[in-house]
Amino acid sequence: MKVAFAGTPEFAQVALEQLHAAGFAIPLVLTQPDRPAGRGMKLQASPVKQFAVAHGIPVAQPRSLRLDGKYPDDARAAQAALQAAAPDVMVVAAYGLILPGWVLTLPRLGCLNIHASLLPRWRGAAPIHRAIEAGDAETGITIMQMDAGLDTGDMLLVERVPIAPGDTTASLHDRLAALGGRLVVEALELAACGGLRPVPQPAEGVTYAHKIDKAEAEADWTLPAAVIERRIRAFDPFPGVVTHLGDVPLKCWAAELTDGTGAPGTVLAVDERGPVVACGEGALRLTQLQKPGGKRLPAREFLRGHAVEPGMVLERRVA
Repeated sequence: MKVAFAGTPEFAQVALEQLHAAGFAIPLVLTQPDRPAGRGMKLQASPVKQFAVAHGIPVAQPRSLRLDGKYPDDARAAQAALQAAAPDVMVVAAYGLILPGWVLTLPRLGCLNIHASLLPRWRGAAPIHRAIEAGDAETGITIMQMDAGLDTGDMLLVERVPIAPGDTTASLHDRLAALGGRLVVEALELAACGGLRPVPQPAEGVTYAHKIDKAEAEADWTLPAAVIERRIRAFDPFPGVVTHLGDVPLKCWAAELTDGTGAPGTVLAVDERGPVVACGEGALRLTQLQKPGGKRLPAREFLRGHAVEPGMVLERRVA
């Protein structure tokens, strides 16, 4: 079976690695164009491209796949490359471009998507973040037969994963990436012998995992402490939750629920475990903090170089 692959970040790279290790022929990889990154803003290849190049797999990086879109030359070149590759199936994981109809129908077995949620819950761009933020008890991987809708296709394989109380998007991402790679290999092995059984998604329980908006990164201390604590974990490693102490922005990377009442944002107490901040309901102890240009630090180390005292107020500033 010849498997084309479309993906960009580390989540997708893990799946590509497992497909390669399983011995599938991979005639072509599609990934996003190189982007500026790092302090020098030098062009950097995606994790998927880096793996493909290291293993001699041909790579295409169209800016769009729409033949009638802004970059028709890119789309036509990608179409020619896919037709020449003649894949039996395409595996898609966090690619970042919309697949038009000609892509969905080009492989004889269509396109299979590795989606990091239990569909139909958390369709869309940020399913891992939103599951943690919402306080879901579990999530998982759905291998889905892609159609023209947004994550609306039939489910082929599903496996559940519990969300631990201390999970961040980073920790949950890594478990789901490994699971996604294993499940898509299993799906392709079943497809090869006609063993896949598509199941339509339920009409009930649909939710959308919208992209993280920049304004969401600002801590809103009027919210309940439990909501803010989940958001801190959901926004780790990106974009982080930000608050302001005077003119100094601080990123809050870890917190724990504690007792306390006061005006939201007010520092109620400070000890080596971290400052306790009043919320709209309850309070949070901030246990890991970062100043601009600095490193993430446990509260004990952070407080050695930064004066945070009871009565100070952490503020929310949204541009």
